[in-house]
Amino acid sequence: MKLCQFFVPGKGKRVGVVAGDTVLDVTSPRAGIASVTDLIATCGSAARLESRAQALARAARTRIPWASLDRAPSPRQSHLLAPLDPPEVWGAGITYRRSREYYEAHTGEGGRTKGIYDFVYESERPELFFKATAARTAGPNAPIGVRADSTLTAVEAELAVVVGRSGAIMGYTIGNDLSAWDIERANPLFLPQSKVFDGCFACGPVLVTAGEVGDPHALELSCTIHREGRSIFRGGVNTKEMKRQCAELVGWLCRGNTCPPGTVLSTGTGILVPDEHALADGDVVEITLERIGTLRNPVRRLKG
Repeated sequence: MKLCQFFVPGKGKRVGVVAGDTVLDVTSPRAGIASVTDLIATCGSAARLESRAQALARAARTRIPWASLDRAPSPRQSHLLAPLDPPEVWGAGITYRRSREYYEAHTGEGGRTKGIYDFVYESERPELFFKATAARTAGPNAPIGVRADSTLTAVEAELAVVVGRSGAIMGYTIGNDLSAWDIERANPLFLPQSKVFDGCFACGPVLVTAGEVGDPHALELSCTIHREGRSIFRGGVNTKEMKRQCAELVGWLCRGNTCPPGTVLSTGTGILVPDEHALADGDVVEITLERIGTLRNPVRRLKG
């Protein structure tokens, strides 16, 4: 089952179940369902989430064409929002073989010195970091940010896990973990500034329940950067190349760390964009993940 959120002028945020090319409005304030995060919070498992959403869908009276929502945000028009309002967004790093090889080649003189990224890849403990809040998260077609003090911000296309109560995996979406690589490379202690800023994360276009996705480690993931009407970069990977699986990463995230329902964990990237394709104002990023869809966002350079 695919869930989404969308905006309707005069009504505000709505909750939708996607059925083919149609969205069923299942918003139910009386039932305590005013957002997808509310729906996740009331369900203890992915199976229960599907069951509850199906019941709401059967009672839905309003149908909206998906195409009429898939547009740039505007207060005067209906449009898609992020598929949930995550109370917390976390990220994982160096989870793919390709990521390890990339950082190994960029460590030390001539890439010959073993560095911190190699140790993270080989360690039992994964790299996990706080990434964003709902206010810093962009939905489909909404602008993502590039810090004014960064000249090398890269897109990081990722599979993102949506976590429910007690660390249950409720579903998946697409994540874009934007990273100011020049700031991080200057000093690893600058990582928070590299990762956290306005529009530093995007997700969507939908949340797909765990049962519909099936095996999350067998999905084709691709990323394309468009500039001035042409594609300047395209890369791809299959999630089977992840060294660390989703359940393992969620298990580490929840160790001594209570995650509120609706928390998102972006699981790391296996698509490494060359430095010459650093994001610029006006670029458009498209990330496509099998069984989930395509997340599209324009790039805007932040002020100050």
